[in-house]
Amino acid sequence: MTTKGKPTLLLIDGHSLAFRAFYALSPDSFKTPDGQHTNAVHGFISMMLNIIANEKPSHLAVAFDLSRESFRTEQYPEYKGTRGETPPEFNGQTELLTEALAAMNIVTLTRENYEADDIIASMADQGAASGYRVLIVSGDRDTFQLIQDDVTILYPVKGVMNLARMNDEAVVEKYGIHAKQYPDLAALVGETSDNLPGIPGVGPKTAAKWLQQYGDLNSILNAAEDIPGKVGESLREHQALAVRNRKLNHLVRDLEIGLPFEAFSMKPVDEATLRATFAKLHFRSLLER
Repeated sequence: MTTKGKPTLLLIDGHSLAFRAFYALSPDSFKTPDGQHTNAVHGFISMMLNIIANEKPSHLAVAFDLSRESFRTEQYPEYKGTRGETPPEFNGQTELLTEALAAMNIVTLTRENYEADDIIASMADQGAASGYRVLIVSGDRDTFQLIQDDVTILYPVKGVMNLARMNDEAVVEKYGIHAKQYPDLAALVGETSDNLPGIPGVGPKTAAKWLQQYGDLNSILNAAEDIPGKVGESLREHQALAVRNRKLNHLVRDLEIGLPFEAFSMKPVDEATLRATFAKLHFRSLLER
């Protein structure tokens, strides 16, 4: 069966896209009469409907983080520690989004002690192995490690409506390395949003050059004595940072989802429930769509 003939499993990182939607739309423009902001919910659903129209998935699931705590914060308490407090206007919107998705007959998933990325990683691998074409919507570049022939990342650029199609060729073009090497590049350079400092003085171009030459992080570290100059010195002095970063940015890919893939098949909505839910949110244009 060709890729085009395969059923399409669409996986969405709920919090990643909800936050992007929140910052793309003014909270003051989306508010219920009792003062509950709904801009993240509206933006998320609007973006999702666009993707469904464009990609025509046969199966769909949305994964959410349960909390900021996970096995990663147990290993490194400062993980994601630089992220500020959630804006007060965002409060309550995740719960409303989950309720709206349920009204649309869309399955949402969480897992204690794991992040949404881990759920998505496990589903992507299992889906591809089961004969699905997998599309992942996420603003987290860690998901680039999941790219394979049947797994593509739809990466938001400029808000939530423009999505870059990231396959291996696109990663090579942008970063000079293959998708499977991206976590090694991120480990060397660091990831500010996750509060993971990288090797001082090592930027993306240097990291890409090393990966082109040596292949992976372990091989780079094994050859550290041969790398000249101040960057080589910095690598030898701070290599523990790269090892830690690589351990933390590795996505778990063997979680038991606990549902058959048919549970995620696109189903007709319950119109009465959907109308009641959207009326509560004052979503008139979305209801028409």
